[in-house]
Amino acid sequence: MTLTVAIVGRPNVGKSTLFNRLVGKRLAIVDDTPGVTRDRREGEGRIGDLRFRVIDTAGLEDGKGETLEAGMRAQTERALDEADVALMLIDARLGVTPMDAHFADWIRVRPTPVILVANKCEGRAADPGLMEAFGLGLGDPLPLSAEHGDGVADLYDALQPYVDDKAAEEANRRHAEGDEGAEEPDDDADADTGPLQLAVVGRPNVGKSTLINRLLGDERLLTGPMAGVTRDSIGVEWSYKGRQVRLIDTAGLRRKARITEKVESLSAGDALRAVRYAQVVVLALDAQAILDKQDLTIARLVIEEGRALVIAVNKWDLVDDREAALRRLRDRLETSLPQVRGIPVVTLSALTGRGMDRLLPAVLKAYDLWNRRVPTGRMNRWLARMEEMHPPPLSKGRRIRLRYMTQAKTRPPTFIVFASQPKALPESYVRYLQNALREDFKLPGVPIRILVRGGKNPYAPKS
Repeated sequence: MTLTVAIVGRPNVGKSTLFNRLVGKRLAIVDDTPGVTRDRREGEGRIGDLRFRVIDTAGLEDGKGETLEAGMRAQTERALDEADVALMLIDARLGVTPMDAHFADWIRVRPTPVILVANKCEGRAADPGLMEAFGLGLGDPLPLSAEHGDGVADLYDALQPYVDDKAAEEANRRHAEGDEGAEEPDDDADADTGPLQLAVVGRPNVGKSTLINRLLGDERLLTGPMAGVTRDSIGVEWSYKGRQVRLIDTAGLRRKARITEKVESLSAGDALRAVRYAQVVVLALDAQAILDKQDLTIARLVIEEGRALVIAVNKWDLVDDREAALRRLRDRLETSLPQVRGIPVVTLSALTGRGMDRLLPAVLKAYDLWNRRVPTGRMNRWLARMEEMHPPPLSKGRRIRLRYMTQAKTRPPTFIVFASQPKALPESYVRYLQNALREDFKLPGVPIRILVRGGKNPYAPKS
């Protein structure tokens, strides 16, 4: 069991900056605009030898009803309920605001212990605000600069007792269960078998967050009828039939020409990074606007990055002529993405849950294909047959010879063909090999890369 630390406070006091400082990476989007963070984000925090789970939360808003602010506050309340200790941040340069005082009264009566942190304490301009913080009734404020790292050593001292208490609680639990002699887990045992990285991408307002919430069976992510609710790419750990999966919700991707705000540009960059680090990507489509130009742009990006792709057509319950809609979708895929024929398509409704049971099996199948390796002997017998059926063209009066083929790597399947004149082999012939390879070795829907190299068979015995 790991200590859980929640970072809370009103908007724009530096919560995400402190989160990034503690996890040692720029995971959370940081901008001067208030309210950038909306969903709660989790990471593995570290200060020296202290290890803990840290949760970045949305700015505390006094929202009610079905508003976005009310949803953000509900997410923050849940983070507080999960936490062993909370860090409440104020902006020391601005001093204690009425909103700070209001939420200090609110958090004081909650059972979670609180450490008051006066952020942005670099320089003398923060001294008056630091003094005002004593009046919040949350104990002595801890001066800190999340941006510059000043005061992190004091934060270490403040968190140390909670880490020790958590360790003692864990030791008592193990003693009570009689497993104090159990072996410690081997950190390297599963070094190559981490969770499946699954990113959900798409245009704004197609139901990506709703889809992930339906998979989790929990309102873990903020949703709403308005576009652009999600800004950060949020990763959530999950288990599907014993298989560990890391679900990554991303911001909606619009055409670059329509992105005018800095925060949206940062969100788009965060979503693209999520695609690059994913293993399988689910492209969520709106069933009432299937595969428009922006959807195709996103799909091509996923393919160029070499990720396995699954298409999820959401809001399928709103479609009247389903056969015609599916036919249009498959025709569009055939004409616009011929380089990855056979992309799996799952129709579903994230709101009602219908069809959701087919999504993860399709994802796992795509992942297995993405990792498939073809035996070298079988591949070269296949290559000889392909060359016999359709010989490469002549170049400078000489026939191009394909000498050998091997699979260099998986994820995605990547093959190397050794040819007598590699630069002269036309791209059309490489596509011919690629399409035949996909069909003959049953590799539908995953990117296949073929590299052409010169020289003789490097695996042939030397004379």
